[in-house]
Amino acid sequence: MTLLDPPRSPGLTDLGPLAQLRAGRLPERLVRLMVGLVLYGASLALMVRADLGLAPWDVLHSGLVHHVPLTLGQAVVVMSFVVLLLWLPLREKPGLATVANALVVGFAADGTLWLLDRPDPLAARIALMVGGIVLCALATALYIGAQLGRGPRDGLMTGLARRTGLSIRLVRTGIEVAVVLLGLLLGGVAGLGTVLFALAIGPLTQLAMPWLVVDVGRRPPTEPE
Repeated sequence: MTLLDPPRSPGLTDLGPLAQLRAGRLPERLVRLMVGLVLYGASLALMVRADLGLAPWDVLHSGLVHHVPLTLGQAVVVMSFVVLLLWLPLREKPGLATVANALVVGFAADGTLWLLDRPDPLAARIALMVGGIVLCALATALYIGAQLGRGPRDGLMTGLARRTGLSIRLVRTGIEVAVVLLGLLLGGVAGLGTVLFALAIGPLTQLAMPWLVVDVGRRPPTEPE
């Protein structure tokens, strides 16, 4: 094993809300969660400022606002609750990250948008697009790896991966392609960045995950849910 080889991943645990908080290394995991969510929101803003195509879920959100009296941010919240309903047959367990995702990501995205303007040179916009995709993958692995639950959309991803036995790469890519198609049918905005995001985010997230999952140890058999 070389320095460039990824470490052996401890794997994601399947803990209930209380068990997530009682597991080991909680302060470190809380920091990882918040940093990951802030970076996640920033990555979405980078995609917006690149103006080369929205991230797949935002294509869906932008299509939704054409049909209901909601802002883009309100559409994100509404869709979060819709996606949470899909958790029921998957038996995904919510956690602190499930609630924090809806709040922190939005504030981080708005703050980043306030700081950044759309650059004029195409090369700069391409750099923002690529940077947004890579940052989103790292942020996803970071906050999921904190083992404090998943956000609504990423919980759908991990739940489907666990139930179907497919890799995160395949499940994430399939979800992203599906929501883009639905968003386009609703009149959403897509572009080159959307295609690259949908195809790259799954493999990049899976590549980053072994480095960023926190080992919280085995779950005590008598620990309540």
